[in-house]
Amino acid sequence: MVDEKYYEEKLDHNLEKLLPQELQIEKTAAFKVTKPRLIGDIGLRGFFQLYKKAKQLIKQEKIDFLYIPIPSFYVALLGRWLHRTTGIKYGIDYIDPWVHHFPGSDKVFSRHWFSSKVAKFLEPIAIKKGSLITGVAAGYYQGVIKRNPYLLGNCIFGDMPYGGEKKDHEKLGQLDIAPYLFKKQAGKIQLIYAGAMLPKAYAPLENIFQSINDHPGIFSSLQIHFIGTGKTPDDANGYNIKALAEKYGLWQNIVFEYPKRIPYLDVLVHLNIVDGVFILGSTEPHYTPSKVYQGVLSGKPILAVLHKESTAVKVLKESGAGMVLDFDGEKEIDVIKNTFPTVMNEYLDWMKIFDPNKIDKKVFEQYSARSITQKLANLLNEAVNNNK
Repeated sequence: MVDEKYYEEKLDHNLEKLLPQELQIEKTAAFKVTKPRLIGDIGLRGFFQLYKKAKQLIKQEKIDFLYIPIPSFYVALLGRWLHRTTGIKYGIDYIDPWVHHFPGSDKVFSRHWFSSKVAKFLEPIAIKKGSLITGVAAGYYQGVIKRNPYLLGNCIFGDMPYGGEKKDHEKLGQLDIAPYLFKKQAGKIQLIYAGAMLPKAYAPLENIFQSINDHPGIFSSLQIHFIGTGKTPDDANGYNIKALAEKYGLWQNIVFEYPKRIPYLDVLVHLNIVDGVFILGSTEPHYTPSKVYQGVLSGKPILAVLHKESTAVKVLKESGAGMVLDFDGEKEIDVIKNTFPTVMNEYLDWMKIFDPNKIDKKVFEQYSARSITQKLANLLNEAVNNNK
């Protein structure tokens, strides 16, 4: 990794306390951010230093495989370069899609337009000799296959969702972290939505807000707190939810938003004080059970609005971890508005008898950190032993 003293973002030192003491961590230098700021991406600023250190470790420790998570997207090129100079096999984990359309990329010669052009040029170079491509879900790497069909003949593909770790929640009691975005309020049912908004989740969300506005009596005690939903991770004023909440008169009485991302453990601390977890999918069925698992580990009842084809729907229902309002994408978007009051009434009644100890956690075992690590180990073994 690049030494954290070269990061621009605020550091979260509590994350280090979750790591095993025997873990070997190798750090490199990076070029500092210039004034004016020309290059900020940590993968670019530390690219040559990372290459030099990785090459040294590969030769000294007889490394079998190089596994590169992206973003930073530019470090994916390290795999191709190190493969050429050392012969090592490598794989890339698409935590986010590299080549994709996002707002602003249609504006010719804009920064987003330029970034999308660079991505389309660099991705084929980076993955050409790859032995393994993984992603949080298949949708994250399907575009890679479509753009580079030849990979199917010599590269292994696999899903690699995040695994939930119960010990992270247990560790909270040993750390000096207290909730600071909001406090527990008597007489209020407080729910949390934590994480970025999916691009196609706004239509379902507007239907929910409209339904709340149309039935004030049912939702008078409700508060939904949106955390880390901003336009960019570090902008405390980059609201994405506020305008929609204001449109329906819900802002700062039922709907609250804290756009800036907060540290992982800080999210868990806020989960501890609320009454439930709010999960919102989109008009596409990509929402996976692994994203639900953190809510399950918090021991709080889950209220979910998801596409009916999402695998998370079945898991939530079978485990008894949550109540689900499911709908069939864009063609059934009105189902949300018409059904949400009924589902909320059922959810409020269910909360009174909810017992986290009765959740069938075996259903989620495949999404535990241990199970996900086992899956990765199997994929790595397969990639190392693949003679293609």
